[in-house]
This record gives sequence, structure tokens and C-alpha cells, in this order.
Amino acid sequence: MMQIQVMKSKLHCVTVTQAELDYIGSITIDEDLMDAANFIENEQVHILNKSNGERFVTYVIKGERGSGVICLNGPAAKLVKLGDVVIVVSYALMDFEQAKNFRPWVVFPDTETNRLK
Repeated sequence: MMQIQVMKSKLHCVTVTQAELDYIGSITIDEDLMDAANFIENEQVHILNKSNGERFVTYVIKGERGSGVICLNGPAAKLVKLGDVVIVVSYALMDFEQAKNFRPWVVFPDTETNRLK
């Protein structure tokens, strides 16, 4: 049985609100946004920085619900600056035939406030 990796979830265009270098690593995401995009804590995500073209991989930690927080922690903090717009994507491995009918969670929050529209 062939398996392929497909996009599972995406937060399209959220704004970086914090960058904390002195942390062990990850991206802190408002729990409302996590729920909407079907992300879970510790899930691997790819960060695509629209503002500077950087692409990197980290994992999710829960941020305060309703806060709009998007905080890059640890070394990733050096790849963003406050106000950068990023896309957060996760992928899932699944059977090829199942993947043909799979529909990912794609969320388009308000880019200025990082809140659901």
C-alpha cells in the first residue's frame, strides 16, 4: 500500500507577535487558532515566512486562548521579526487512495489581529 504525505492543516497569513530567543524552541499559537486549524500540541509544523522567504520546521505549543499570540521561540526567533507574516502548515501521512478525498483544514484569520473572522 502506497502512502504519501499531504497537507493536513494550514494557518494562512498570521502575524508574528513575539520572538523569544531564550527558549527551548517551538511556535506558540493561540489555542483558538490551534483548534480551528486542527493542530495539536507538539505537532510538527513548517513555518513559511512571507516577509523574508525563510522556511523552517518546529513544533506547536499552546498559547493563551483568544490572545492572538504567534511567538517563535528558540533559534526560530532569529528567522523572524515582529510583524512578519507567516504561514503555518502541518502534513499527514496517509494511504494514496484516502489522500485523493482528504480535505485539509485551512484557516484564514484576520492577519492584523490573528483572530478568527
